[in-house]
This record gives sequence, structure tokens and C-alpha cells, in this order.
Amino acid sequence: MINRRQFLNYTTGMAVAATTLRAANGDYQDDVFISTKNINQEIIPLILPKSIKAGDTIGITAPASATGMWEIRNSLRFIKRIGCKVKIGKTVTSWKTSDRYFSASGEQRAAEFMEFVENDEINAILAARGGYGVMRILPMLDYDIIRKNPKPIIGFSDITALLNAIYQKSRIVSFHGPVAAMSFNRLTEKSFKKVLFMQKNDNMPYEYSPVELKYSSATTVNPGVARGKLTGGNLSMISATLGTPYEIDTKDSILFIEEVLEEPYKIDRMLTQLHLAGKFDECKGIILGRFNNLDRNKPFYPGLQFSVRQIINQIIKPLNKPTVLNFPIGHGGNILTLPIGIYSELDANKKKIAILEQSVSF
Repeated sequence: MINRRQFLNYTTGMAVAATTLRAANGDYQDDVFISTKNINQEIIPLILPKSIKAGDTIGITAPASATGMWEIRNSLRFIKRIGCKVKIGKTVTSWKTSDRYFSASGEQRAAEFMEFVENDEINAILAARGGYGVMRILPMLDYDIIRKNPKPIIGFSDITALLNAIYQKSRIVSFHGPVAAMSFNRLTEKSFKKVLFMQKNDNMPYEYSPVELKYSSATTVNPGVARGKLTGGNLSMISATLGTPYEIDTKDSILFIEEVLEEPYKIDRMLTQLHLAGKFDECKGIILGRFNNLDRNKPFYPGLQFSVRQIINQIIKPLNKPTVLNFPIGHGGNILTLPIGIYSELDANKKKIAILEQSVSF
């Protein structure tokens, strides 16, 4: 197990201990800060939001597409099982047909998200679902206010753009995990609690133990072990934000990618775009999720198109970086919760991720 000083030496080249600090202006009292560098090489503290615990309130808001109470029923049962309360936003309960594929107007979605951020009675924010729409509200968010009110923000799919924007702009660890409109089966629940809950014994000092997430059904594309900060999400959203202020930073990272219901040639285009942008050159290892059409060869003018597996073997495999495929991230019945921005280890031989540093504070 690496200690915190080793971690900070790796990420910043400075022997700076991570600890619970009070910011000079008092805004961030009791939040854990880790010194890190942003893409401009400025030293900016990375904030760990507080862990979820029994009695906390989890806010459910829909910053992208619409959903409804019936679709989020399983998450409500899960929240009750873990002893938490829930606050449901109007973006979930008051969808209008005039909003089409959005849960509400961009202004309403952004306002409700910021309201949940600033509400001291809400301890964590769970996105209701993905779909489409987050990119429209990114310029409407106040990232300074988000930074002053750090709390776990969880989701996947279209929510990828929001998670990475908050990590990049507010320097808060965000969480690629379930959305409310999911089944919340055993693996999803177990991973969620492992990453977002912390237990403290007041009679002895706390020492973090790495959280290991192993999935034997995954396959090894390239063997090896890599270490770096976790970053990634939905492939469409990662590629769509390239060239914007919300572009993903993959330097010294373990890059995880997932996608669903996209034709292989589109997967080819997006992976090639990331490759041309240098995102694969900068990362240390790659985690690929489950692709629903992994081995399908569908007719595509003037003949058969490549399968997703063949595309991965053409674009990813020659990189010779530790890589696993078919990991349970993003779309699918089981989903792991991964903290964006936290130093982790990918063991492609054992098909295992170890989260080496704590991602939430007490």
C-alpha cells in the first residue's frame, strides 16, 4: 500500500502531506485537500468531498434528459436501505412535453443543480439519468460556488461531461457511478458503498486501505500494471468535449471509456479522434467497458464493417499499454463507482482496479 507522501511525490513532485485543512478564507473547513497540478501547472488543491453516511440526504436532479418517479423507484429503495433520506428535484417530477428530450429548460436544469449544490441539507447529488443535455448547461454553472460547497456528485453516460467539468474547473473529486434510473443490483450497491462510505473508529487513528474492484469476466487486451489518476467516462461525451474548456485531461491517468448502442464505425471515429488528440499517448493504462455490439459485423457500404473488438485491436492494442475490456462501468446492469481524479492502479493481468487513495473525507 502506498502512503500519502508517495502519492503526492508522484503527482506533484513535492513532499506535501495531504491533510484536513481550513482554507485561508474559511470556505473549505473540514474538507480534505490534496495538492495537485492542473493542466496549466498551477498548484491548485484537489478537494475530497465528505463521505455519505446514514442520516444524510441524497438529492436527485436531472441535469440532462427527463425521467420519472417510476424509473427511479429502485434507487429510492436503495437510498432507504442505506439509511439515507432523499430530496427529489422538479426536473424529475415536473417534466413537460414542451421540453422534449430535456428534463427542463437549460436555465431550470442549471438553477436546480446549483440549488442542490448550495443546499446545506443535501449531502450528495445523484443524477436522475443521462440521455442528452448536460453540455448545454456547463457554461451556466458557477464552478467557484461548486468548489465552496464540495459534495459527492454521481452519474454516468451524458453526465460524464458534468463530472469532468467539475473535476477540471472546481477541482473536486467526482464519481462515475450509477444514476437514479437504474436497478441498483448487488454489485452496483457494493461498489457504491465501498467508494462513497467511510467508517471511522474513534478509538484508533484512521488508516486508508485500498479499495479493490475486480471483475473476472473482463478480458485482457494488453497485459501489465499501470498507475495514475482515474479519469474518463462515456466515449461520445469525451470526444464531444475535445477542443472545449471542458476537454478531458488524460496526462498520467488510468483512462476508462464506455459506450452503448453506437455503430462500430462511430466507435472507430471517436477512438481515432482521441488518438489524434494525443489522449492515448498521455495516459498510463486503459479500461474499456462493455460494448453491446462487440463482435457484430453488420453490412456497411461497400461491404462488412469491422467489429468493435477488431477496432480495439487496431487502435488500442498497438499502444502496448495495460488495457482491459468488458469492465462493468457505465451502461449495463452492474456498474462500478470510480472516483475521477484519484490515484489508482490497473492490473490488467488480474483484471483488477485498486483505488490507492481515499476519495472522500470524514
